[in-house]
Amino acid sequence: MHAATTLRAPLRAHLAEARCELLRMAREPAFCLPVLGFPAMFYLLFAVVLNRGNPGAAGYLLASYGAFGVIGAAMFGFGVTIAVDRDRGYLRLRRTLPTPPGSLLLARMTMAMLFAAAISLLLAALAATAGGVRLAPAQWAGLALVNMAGVLPFAAIGLWIGTLVGGNAAPALLNVLYLPMAFLSGLWLPLSMLPGWLAKLAPAWPAYHLGQLALKVVGHDDGGRTWAHVAVLALATVAFFALARRRLHAGG
Repeated sequence: MHAATTLRAPLRAHLAEARCELLRMAREPAFCLPVLGFPAMFYLLFAVVLNRGNPGAAGYLLASYGAFGVIGAAMFGFGVTIAVDRDRGYLRLRRTLPTPPGSLLLARMTMAMLFAAAISLLLAALAATAGGVRLAPAQWAGLALVNMAGVLPFAAIGLWIGTLVGGNAAPALLNVLYLPMAFLSGLWLPLSMLPGWLAKLAPAWPAYHLGQLALKVVGHDDGGRTWAHVAVLALATVAFFALARRRLHAGG
């Protein structure tokens, strides 16, 4: 009985933290609308309006814009909020509160994964109706799983950036990284349309590896090994979370 009570108390705390975080972000239309709207808008423009009925291109862009949207939700959801919380002294205040270790990060990870799921569902609906994309049920589910798991490395990168700069500088710095990385990773258009030397540099970006995992689900990847993409993303997750943790513990 005592053990069950001991387990339930932290669980209730984690759930309450997650609920508060979700309410906080839901009440921020400046975050929700771009995060959900930009991938859908780009998909409608490039995969539907300009595509002119090519289901293969629409399938490629379904995977690549899904990865693009998830990366933005993860990086901005962590980077900006952590930077703002540092500026306000909220993180120092939390050290004095009897909350379970890591509850804030778990809550924000839950928030980012739910946004990833929402982006996946929205793009899937557009692809199946307006884009003419036809996939097996396992492929639709696979895209959603890749997108939700893909939150981890980019949440780590966003968290690290949020420990480096203040709340005013974080959005600008994140955009400077996010937009070029997405373009150079083949998420906006196929790498074959870029100059050869730029395409060869694409594997240096974590976004390339998430994009390739998503493209592999729909059969449009470059043929790389799944384990190699997963390994790069796992390494990025561990490395950037470690860097962020050191900064946070140092009071950075």
